[in-house]
Amino acid sequence: MNSGRPPEVGETIACANQKGGVGKTTTVVNLASYLALAGDRVLVIDLDPQGNATSGFGVDRARDRSVYDAVIDQTELAELAMATAVDGVTLIPSSIALAGAEVELTPIEQRERRLAGLLEPLRDQYDYLLIDCPPSLGLLTINALTAADSALIPIQCEYFALEGLGQLLATIRLVTDHLNPRLEVKGAILTMFDARTRLSAQVGEEVRRHLGDRVYDAVIPRSVRLSEAPSHGLPIHLYAPGSRGAEAYRALADEIRARDERPGSRRVTGSAGSAAAAFLHGSAAEEAPSTTQAVLA
Repeated sequence: MNSGRPPEVGETIACANQKGGVGKTTTVVNLASYLALAGDRVLVIDLDPQGNATSGFGVDRARDRSVYDAVIDQTELAELAMATAVDGVTLIPSSIALAGAEVELTPIEQRERRLAGLLEPLRDQYDYLLIDCPPSLGLLTINALTAADSALIPIQCEYFALEGLGQLLATIRLVTDHLNPRLEVKGAILTMFDARTRLSAQVGEEVRRHLGDRVYDAVIPRSVRLSEAPSHGLPIHLYAPGSRGAEAYRALADEIRARDERPGSRRVTGSAGSAAAAFLHGSAAEEAPSTTQAVLA
């Protein structure tokens, strides 16, 4: 898919879900890393005031200049870009100053389009531009969706994670109708999947029933190594490359590249992600009575 964008420019992807703790930042950091390892040029924009994508790449969040300066003062993003420990990944860092940005944006004309104008000059310099959104549907997330070609939605495999999905999809439709007609849902990623529980399988089946093939086959398991990696300021492929979480994010990057028909794309089989996906289609999900159908109906 190319959302109607010219083939010579990179795809801007907003990783969004207003519920916190569903794996947005973990997905952005590790997906960016594996896309870069496959040969893509990746720009990560940390638009979350918590700055976890920034620290996830080992960068200090206590900075004088950050994406805040771009959104509020229209500083060129190229002036804020910095290299990371992952060759091929460039970062626009966040800082605590971003916490007040939504209040400062309120009186500004065209406030929903501040980020879109800044990203435009960079789109032909990268293959993928990944935006880590805050856990809300406020002005920062609206800026990300207005700037994006597509939205990537991590969904935690727990019951309450489904409750906000309808609201998020409705917000995406509103942005598409009024601000950014090229925006579409790139896909949904099932995260924190626990094969020991029937609930994970039920949630996965329910999401697939509503979103169909927009749900990726690769499934991200609940993983201690994935939880530990940010505290070391490292993506999972540098911290624990042989872990189940690393295999799952490698599989996700390969699947995204294959769907996008990127050069050299391939599909990985036998990984933690594909094993979890196979479980979702197995008898455990069929036998368990559904407790989630009403949430997305």
